[in-house]
Amino acid sequence: MGNGIERVILIVLDGVGIGELPDAARYGDEGSNTLVNTARAVRGLCLPNMQRLGLGNIASMAGASIEGVEEVSSPLAGYGRMAEASPGKDTMTGHWELMGLILERPFPVYPGGFPPEIVKPFQEAIGRKVLGNKMASGTEIIEELGEEHMRTGFPILYTSADSVFQLASHEEVIPIEELYRMCEIARSMLRGEHGVGRVIARPFTGSPGNFRRTPRRRDYSIEPPRKTLLDFLKESGLHVAGVGKIEDVFSGRGLTASFHATDNESSIEATLNFMKGISSGLIFTNCVDFDTLYGHRNNPEGFRDALERVDRGLGRILEAMGAGDVLIITADHGCDPTTESTDHSREYVPLLVFGEALRRGTCLGTRRTFADVGASIKDMLGVEAQIDGESFTPLLVEAP
Repeated sequence: MGNGIERVILIVLDGVGIGELPDAARYGDEGSNTLVNTARAVRGLCLPNMQRLGLGNIASMAGASIEGVEEVSSPLAGYGRMAEASPGKDTMTGHWELMGLILERPFPVYPGGFPPEIVKPFQEAIGRKVLGNKMASGTEIIEELGEEHMRTGFPILYTSADSVFQLASHEEVIPIEELYRMCEIARSMLRGEHGVGRVIARPFTGSPGNFRRTPRRRDYSIEPPRKTLLDFLKESGLHVAGVGKIEDVFSGRGLTASFHATDNESSIEATLNFMKGISSGLIFTNCVDFDTLYGHRNNPEGFRDALERVDRGLGRILEAMGAGDVLIITADHGCDPTTESTDHSREYVPLLVFGEALRRGTCLGTRRTFADVGASIKDMLGVEAQIDGESFTPLLVEAP
C-alpha cells in the first residue's frame, strides 16, 4: 500500500479497560481499572505475549502496574491508551468510535424498564404479554421468571445499564425463529427517541433451578448514522472480514465476509483462518468472553483465565503474521469484575500496534478518541475515508 502494509488484524478485547476516565464519576465508575484490579484480585496475570508487546508499559504511563505483567525496556509494539470521546460506555458506541464515528448523544437507556408507549404496542404486535420489563442480570431474571414463562408462554423482557431491549424465551416454549421474529418487530419499532442500540434475542433451555442460556443469541443493532471506516474499505475494493459480533454491531454493513464466533477460542481460530485466505484489507475480531462471562458476573478468576487463553492465541497470530501485516490490540470499554457494579465501566482502553513495517517501542501517549484507530488503519491501507480521528500511523512508519 506504499508503506509496506497490506493487511491489518484488529483484535478487540471486549471489556478490557485500563483505568477510569476523568468523567468516570458521572457514570458511577470511580475506581474502575479492569486490568490492574483484576490482576491484583487474582495475585497476578501471566500474559507473556502482551507483556513483550508493551502492555505493562501502558499501565506505567498512568503510574500504575499490572501485577505479573512487567514494563519492558524494549517493547515490540507501539503502545498507548485511548479515551472515549463519545458519551456512554456500551459495545456499539465503542466499536463505532473505533471505526471513526464519534457520537454526540448517548443511546437511550431505561433503568426503570420500558415505558407503556413502547411495551403496549409491542405486546399487540407479537400477540403476547411480556414478563419482567425491568433492569436485571440476564441469568438472574431467567431464574426469577423462567418457570412463569414456561407456564404462560410470555417472553421475558429486560434491559441493563446499556441501551438494550433484551427478550428471553425457552427454546421449547417459543421456537427460536419466533423469538427472532419478535426481536425483528421490536427493532422495527424502536426508532427515533427510543432508538436503543441493540435488540437482543436471549434463548435458553433447561428446567427451573437449572436454566442455561444457549449460544443462539442474536443481536439486532441500529445502523450507524453515517459511514464508518468499514464502508469506505469495502467501497475501495478491500477485503473486510468480521469475527464474533462485529456483523451484529455494524448491522452487517461494510463487511465482505463474516464468521459469527460465539466465544474467545473460536474468535481466535476464525481470525487465523481468515489470515490464511485474506491477504489484504482488514480482519476485525471481537473477543467477547471477558465482558459477557466474567466482567458482568464479577468473576475475576474467570477473567484472568480468559486473558491468559487469549494471550496464547495472540502468540499464534503473531507467528502467522507476514511482513505486510499489522496487529492492533485494544478494547471497546471496561468491565471491571472487582467492583460492586456488574455493568460496563467508563475507562481508557489499551492500545498495542505491532508490525514488521512499523517502528518498535514507540509511545503513542494518551489518545483523545478511539477513532484514532480507524484514522490510522485508513492511512496504513491507503484509502480515502471521511471519518473522525487523528492518525498515529506517522509515528510508526518511516517517511518515504
